[in-house]
Amino acid sequence: MTATVAQSSDQRGAFTVTRVAIVAVGAYVGAQVIADFTSVKIGNVAGRAVDMGTFVYPITFTLRDVVHKTLGRSAARTVIVTAAGVNVFMALYLRFVISVPSDPSYPFGDEFRQVLGPLWRIVVASIIAEVIAELIDTEAYHWFVTRVTRRFQWARVLVSNAISLPIDNAIFVVLAFGAIPFMADDSLTLPWPVVWDIFLVNLVVKGVVTLFSVPLIYLTPDRPPPVVDGDAYDSLA
Repeated sequence: MTATVAQSSDQRGAFTVTRVAIVAVGAYVGAQVIADFTSVKIGNVAGRAVDMGTFVYPITFTLRDVVHKTLGRSAARTVIVTAAGVNVFMALYLRFVISVPSDPSYPFGDEFRQVLGPLWRIVVASIIAEVIAELIDTEAYHWFVTRVTRRFQWARVLVSNAISLPIDNAIFVVLAFGAIPFMADDSLTLPWPVVWDIFLVNLVVKGVVTLFSVPLIYLTPDRPPPVVDGDAYDSLA
């Protein structure tokens, strides 16, 4: 099922929004929010420290590739910024919710505050890492399909993710858990050896999850991008 979406008057033709594209956009934003929540917990997996959002977050890079493939580069950028905006709203709203006194009949006010109170640092770190890394992913994907080849769709996913994921991982782990200026005494600050351990384990886990997420790129047929003002790639690819 597709829906035709009109373009602006200075563009020719129209493009289609497929059901796969709609699902990919919703799943991308949802996965971003889930990753932010679950990253609050540092789990122990096979004896190594890992933030639990790591098992979900890498999927967003491949979902971004699906959005890019179906809707184009400009749409992918818009989805990245939109997801960041949703996370900002979530953090601000949680701060408001925490500030409201609990009703006497609600027994978990302190627990709610203790678990979700520090979430703002996770959200800020995630937003900064997400925007930088996924915009880089967008450009890497664009470069691959325009300058290398449109064949081997699995390769475009692996190449773009291999460039962007380590950048995302480094920014997020340092900002979320590192003893950076003004954050040394924060409740989420961890010793640097633990931060380094999280970085290494996260990178391995993200790489494995990326491999399993590659088939998502085949959910919709690949097709040449529509020509808009003589340039097929600048606005849509």
